[in-house]
Amino acid sequence: MEEMNFSDLGLSPQVLEAVQKAGYEVPSPIQQKAIPVLLKGKNLLGTAQTGTGKTAAFSLPLLSKLDFSHSTPAMLVLTPTRELSIQVAEAIQSFAVAIPKVRTLAVYGGQDIGVQLKALKRNISVVIATPGRLLDHIRRGSVSLARVQAVVLDEADEMLNMGFKETTKAVILGVILAGLIMLVASTGVFSVIGL
Repeated sequence: MEEMNFSDLGLSPQVLEAVQKAGYEVPSPIQQKAIPVLLKGKNLLGTAQTGTGKTAAFSLPLLSKLDFSHSTPAMLVLTPTRELSIQVAEAIQSFAVAIPKVRTLAVYGGQDIGVQLKALKRNISVVIATPGRLLDHIRRGSVSLARVQAVVLDEADEMLNMGFKETTKAVILGVILAGLIMLVASTGVFSVIGL
């Protein structure tokens, strides 16, 4: 069996450039399976161990496929913790380095909301958020999810274990009503939250 490279997966030239600059050559099994599915615009439920490249598995194809030409977010990533939000935001920004106007923002509790309010006015393309803080911003009207094209539930099982079921469901349903095209989750969260 021939070894697959990132260049075989159909990623955009800008994303492929960032992947190559980072020194990645061979996609992990989760990346080999997830990237083609997401590039086709399909929903995905994926599971893989920590450290296997799940963030790249969802972010690389979404960065390649989505339309980031608007001044509101095109991609939303929900995470259970502040630390994961920051980590995912940094990874996505590094993968988007060659894509003009793609800006990421981690939004989480424990940070001064005024800092986040100011940052959200700067044409953020990808919001990476904990559910509670995101819902706070939605209620304040400081973030619009009207043009979100994909929602990722990163470590969805952990979010649900931490008690974010209703908040996560409210966010997802709000985005679906606005015209969501893709939903990506790391566990069997769809049935758990009733979608």
